[in-house]
Amino acid sequence: MKKLMLVTASLVALGAAAPAVAADLAARPYTKAPPMIQAAYDWSGFYIGINGGGATSRNRWDLVGGLSEGSHDATGGTVGGQVGYRWQQGPIVFGVEAQGNWADFTGDNISQVFLADRNHTKIDAFGLFTGQVGYAWNNALLYVKGGAAVVDDKYTILGAAGGGLIASANTDTRWGGTVGVGFEYGFAPNWSFGVEYDHLFMDSQTANFTTPGGAFAGSDNIKQDVDLFTARVNYKFGGPLVARY
Repeated sequence: MKKLMLVTASLVALGAAAPAVAADLAARPYTKAPPMIQAAYDWSGFYIGINGGGATSRNRWDLVGGLSEGSHDATGGTVGGQVGYRWQQGPIVFGVEAQGNWADFTGDNISQVFLADRNHTKIDAFGLFTGQVGYAWNNALLYVKGGAAVVDDKYTILGAAGGGLIASANTDTRWGGTVGVGFEYGFAPNWSFGVEYDHLFMDSQTANFTTPGGAFAGSDNIKQDVDLFTARVNYKFGGPLVARY
């Protein structure tokens, strides 16, 4: 009986002391959650892509030292490719790019001087060599560009009635300038889709015409500019994502 009373008293004393002992234990330490990692698209690196679209070219023909023969629009489609390099500093993106395209921009008008003639212009290729600067919102990029442009022109004089060849000029490769604006969106790792508008300033150049038999047929100063609209898909080499803390 005495042993039972001693065990009971010991358990009561231990139960009374337990809260005091627990109070003396250190509180559970608080651990701050690790910071979240934000994945941001990185536009830096080499890229290559394809593009396609259409354009309108305005062409004014003026006889050298004489009257104006009038003007016309040469319109059509284009397809080509581009290669470039970009580097990013914060949200600012810089770049350089070379673009080469096949084109089929054609148009004509009846000469206001020689009413039996139809003046015909065709652009069958062009290239753009530009620098870029843009602003990026993660995987969205808005940019402007500017630089040099080169186009490959063909000029012919056709019969207004039957369309037979009267005279033609040698293929005219002319250089000028270009400015443009574009928007590009990274839709998948390393892949982006964009749309772009470019204006080409090709100024005036003299075209010397000869008949099919080789006889000289006169010269025209032809002034030209181009409005170009394209959609493009690019593949960028290297990883597109960088972790930001």
